[in-house]
Amino acid sequence: MSSPAEPTAPADEATTVATQAASTATTEAAALANPLRDPRDKRLPRVAGPCVLVLFGVTGDLAKRKLLPAIYDLGNRGLLPPGFSLVGFARRDWKNQDFARVAHDAIKEHARTPFREEVWRQLREGIHFVPGEFSDDGAFDALAMALKEIDQTRGTGGNYAFYLSIPPKFFPQVVQQLKRTGLANAPKGAWRRVVIEKPFGHDLKSAQELNEITSQVFPESSVFRIDHYLGKETVQNILALRFANNLFEPIWNRGYVDHVQITMAEDIGIGGRAGYYDGIGAARDVIQNHLLQLLALVAMEDPTSFDADALRREKEKVLKAVRLPQDLALGTARGRYTAGWQGGERVRGYLEEDGIPADSTTETYAAIKLEIANRRWAGVPFYLRTGKRLGRRVTEVAVVFQRAPHLPFSKDDTEILGQNALVVRVQPDEGITVRFGSKVPGTAMEVRDVSMDFAYGESFLESSPEAYERLLLDVLIGDPPLFPHQREVELSWRILDPIEEFWATQGPPEDYPAGSWGPASADAMMARDGRVWRRL
Repeated sequence: MSSPAEPTAPADEATTVATQAASTATTEAAALANPLRDPRDKRLPRVAGPCVLVLFGVTGDLAKRKLLPAIYDLGNRGLLPPGFSLVGFARRDWKNQDFARVAHDAIKEHARTPFREEVWRQLREGIHFVPGEFSDDGAFDALAMALKEIDQTRGTGGNYAFYLSIPPKFFPQVVQQLKRTGLANAPKGAWRRVVIEKPFGHDLKSAQELNEITSQVFPESSVFRIDHYLGKETVQNILALRFANNLFEPIWNRGYVDHVQITMAEDIGIGGRAGYYDGIGAARDVIQNHLLQLLALVAMEDPTSFDADALRREKEKVLKAVRLPQDLALGTARGRYTAGWQGGERVRGYLEEDGIPADSTTETYAAIKLEIANRRWAGVPFYLRTGKRLGRRVTEVAVVFQRAPHLPFSKDDTEILGQNALVVRVQPDEGITVRFGSKVPGTAMEVRDVSMDFAYGESFLESSPEAYERLLLDVLIGDPPLFPHQREVELSWRILDPIEEFWATQGPPEDYPAGSWGPASADAMMARDGRVWRRL
């Protein structure tokens, strides 16, 4: 008589076990490929805990093009909790479904990850809208009630982040309303944070006034100042390049570096930003924050760790050591684009743009020469430039090295050799290029400049997250290393304010045609030092 067969699991149970195993494997694989994973455990992504993001200024271009898509992309990567909620606040007669429709359209148009209906449905369940003006007490009372209800229905635990994607003139009103309603005060075990978009004031005095307003309501540890450039992978890679490689750090100093060029060039005009841009200009818009932060990362000493306090200490030391040119007329340049040809199209000049007054003296191009008074960089100039309607869109940091002290080659052995350079391409085509001299194949000793190139897109399987993805996740988690401290903001304004005051006495900026690389005075500034701007 044959033995009875061993019992087997029911078909549906076996299927469930297999499905769970497959799901677990898929989740682990996704976590391993996740560019926002927790560096302390490469198997685990950095997932935000229960929370609400309150977005002021949801009708603005930043919200539609960057913030709403970034929120969806975080959800699509599995980095938001199931109960995550998004509350929009604006002067619109909208219901929840109206805001949801705006968010849906913005996400489908601008999100970097594929649109998945199940992800959208989960996000949609937590979307709410509160109509009102910033001066309306009743609207903020309604906001407080809505958040309390969300805590109860979504389990968000009283954790709120308030994102002020609004003009700086409205900051005082909103912050005071958050104080009046008690929304700025976190109960025990919860947190409240405020996110401020640049510009952080328009000079040192206004930056200090803005800080005074926010510090009366939020502690410094709860204030997150967004400089989206610091969220870019290539910017963060400057630290990895310098401090993880013994190849570069020994020559990263005045003994080997001739000069440093930091460039942010745009091929577009001001578009519809006349109301914001005129009176601000290129230097306040870009140099005070983006480019001085890049300078600090390039020039800082190695931190004891990569936590927020250690990074800030080193960046502040560098910014404090920055010195202006003795003669600002010779060590700075500013310009304003005129009509010209760009991309095969005729484009308008700055004074012809909609909303720009005919007597405007705002610059659309700015270049400055700075030095750093410390042992590492004494005598090494840092050239910073930015502009609109330039030849093409590119942001890069170029560390240009000194020429070799002795060249045992005849004049016939070499073409005109440039200087060795290490170039960090921030955007587009993110990566790093090293330029050096190499022998041309053949029997003669002929040397020519060549480049060795590293491209992010070719070396890593996972795509780089958009800067706002990283920064929003850091806000929700409470991780502050990539956010400038108030002291950094003030030191940056101390550098720029004397230049702006000097320019205010010099009349209108110098003209340069759209599609060119800026005014002649910028080239003359470099020529006086025996140098030239890099070709981009």
